[in-house]
Amino acid sequence: MMKISTQFDGGAVIVKDLSNPEHIRLDLRPDNASDFKQWFYFRLQGAAYTPCKLHFENASQATYHYAWDGYQACASYDRQNWFRVPTTYENGELIISHTPLANSIYYAYFEPYSHEQHLNLLGEAQGSGLCQIDDLGSTVQGRDINLLTIGNQAESDLKVWVIARQHPGETMAEWFMEGFLSRLLDHQDPTARALLDIATFYVVPNMNPDGSVLGNLRTNAAGANLNREWLEPNTEKSPEVYYVREKMHETGVDVFLDIHGDEAIPYNFVAGTEGVPNYNKRIAALEKLFKTAFQAASPDFQDVHGYEKDAAGQANLSLATNYVGNTFRCLAYTLEMPFKDNDNLPDDDFGWNGQRSLRLGESILSPILAVCHELVREHEPN
Repeated sequence: MMKISTQFDGGAVIVKDLSNPEHIRLDLRPDNASDFKQWFYFRLQGAAYTPCKLHFENASQATYHYAWDGYQACASYDRQNWFRVPTTYENGELIISHTPLANSIYYAYFEPYSHEQHLNLLGEAQGSGLCQIDDLGSTVQGRDINLLTIGNQAESDLKVWVIARQHPGETMAEWFMEGFLSRLLDHQDPTARALLDIATFYVVPNMNPDGSVLGNLRTNAAGANLNREWLEPNTEKSPEVYYVREKMHETGVDVFLDIHGDEAIPYNFVAGTEGVPNYNKRIAALEKLFKTAFQAASPDFQDVHGYEKDAAGQANLSLATNYVGNTFRCLAYTLEMPFKDNDNLPDDDFGWNGQRSLRLGESILSPILAVCHELVREHEPN
């Protein structure tokens, strides 16, 4: 007898009818306190060697319904090794067609990154001896908002801020952070050592722990889209942004990166601050330097496909990158990774996944170093 369950970290789906394995009827479940829906993660049991067709009947009502074309769902038997399974979008339904080879299998919108993994990541970072963990406050549901501080914290250091997973369903962002942190905290890595000679890093690996555990796509437990809260955050609705922003104003910011995933665009790209009032030729030059160094560091990064640039003065300053870039007159970028695949280097079996996100996180140290060297030169007397 088949069973579908979601009572675990990040689990989310609505089961409508399980009576026919060739027509399992499901709905995407909205975020707990808002209408956003796209994320799913569930366990199917009792279907070993049974051809299954899982129909998400409300897929046309997904927040990014136009992004289903070309999408392939993720599956795993052990929650360690994830692979893509045949998925189509037709007549308003997303349909996964798969024959499980064991009695227990998990399906997800993207390879999950659990709260337990998050806590382990913090522990490993602290264990490096190069990192201190501070508690900035609590989320709506009382989870910890943790900041990792890495470096000498000298007054003269550049201040580099990296945050991730404001949108909890974008789990590739925390996979990215795992790679980024593992390289930055490697005593033997020359790029990391060069960076920590001139910069202190302030890192928030998961801005939205509540949404992550709840299985939300874009919002926290109060229904707030954190990446629209940066102009006027408050402790009731968006404490995650409130406390992080407060700390930023205390430390200052020279470089800011906000790590995300994009449902529709099958490439890795960045979005800058062209539309903010304080954008200027200096920032434009730093952006060009960053992108050139990033392309040299990783063939997975490109600068052809991405979002349309905001017109001058038209940027929405409630977004983190726009708010921080404008307020601190610094290089600020949103990095987007695909839910689908990187079409420049496609992988039919795995698509874009956790390990590829992790590798991109490792590679971003090189463009950060290029920009930091330029910022040091700016401060040198003529």
